[in-house]
Amino acid sequence: MNSRVLDPAEIDAFGAELDELHRRVTRDLGERDARYIRRVVRLQRTLGVAGRALLFAGAFPPAWIAGVALLSAAKIVENMEVGHNVMHGQYDWMNDPAFSSATYEWDNVCPADQWRHSHNFVHHTFTNVLGKDHDVGYRFLRVTGAQPWTPKYLLQPLWALLLALAFEWGVAVHDVDLQEWLRRPPRDRSPEDTAKLRAVAAKAGRQVLKDYLLFPLLAGPYAGYVLAGNLVANLVRNLWAFAVIFCGHFPDGTETFEAGDAPAIGESRGAWYLRQVRGSANFDGGRLLHFASGHLSHQIEHHLFPEVPAHRYPEMALEVRAICARYGVAYNTGSFARQLATVARRIVRLAVRPALVEA
Repeated sequence: MNSRVLDPAEIDAFGAELDELHRRVTRDLGERDARYIRRVVRLQRTLGVAGRALLFAGAFPPAWIAGVALLSAAKIVENMEVGHNVMHGQYDWMNDPAFSSATYEWDNVCPADQWRHSHNFVHHTFTNVLGKDHDVGYRFLRVTGAQPWTPKYLLQPLWALLLALAFEWGVAVHDVDLQEWLRRPPRDRSPEDTAKLRAVAAKAGRQVLKDYLLFPLLAGPYAGYVLAGNLVANLVRNLWAFAVIFCGHFPDGTETFEAGDAPAIGESRGAWYLRQVRGSANFDGGRLLHFASGHLSHQIEHHLFPEVPAHRYPEMALEVRAICARYGVAYNTGSFARQLATVARRIVRLAVRPALVEA
């Protein structure tokens, strides 16, 4: 799955076609999109209320199972289709404070303002650029052969599993190099990073209080059922978010870039578009799968147009794929199972010495 090498004129033409698609869709945004996100929020809140209510009757096993399922779905929808997308500014044009990227706070232990910087700016500007994009291995996984191998990576299949189970906690310090902060003596630690970690601790405390103390206490004698239900719902949300995000960034065929080869700031618009396509991957599926993934099943389109409402990606993907075909640019897509399997294989293979494997 290799892209043809484009000359500068072709790169500019490639970018111009994608710019035109972006302009056309942006001009078309309106009531259809506003109705969509408001319906999604109503659905998410209904799922959350119903799930928590059923957990209060958790002594009856079918109620507990249904409560966990509904609460898991509510958390997934809030994080993936609402929180992530609203914080990207996809609905800022509505001028509705409830959907403002500047003020939205999501149901996650990572503070929204830190996520907006580390994800919206750093990741989407320096996508897959080694040493700049924190998402490349999340600072402790080896996901490309371009990362030097050390013995610590032998255990990375275990670390990847732990990250999946506790994904919201793994990204809580997404905007801070925690290992570097811990290595330094207290007097040499960055005051800015220390302040960010205090904010993470405060947000995490509120999340723990809500899910593991407040709601269980409200359930009285059924507190244990509610606490267990909240724990399992968070685990389900974490595993799903991990799978979706890793399928969009690390399956076979996705590329990484050296800082000198992909300057990010200063590259042409067409070159930026090309890097987004080469460093991203989609997975195929029906409407429910796309919705449950926050439409990050279309990670290519999300990296190309992060501020466009994500529910537009499936229709945009038809044109993006056609544009890529015209220029000989590989469009990486496959079934969810296939993409996830290649991610798992990459993590295992890159745990050993690079002489034994190819990225």
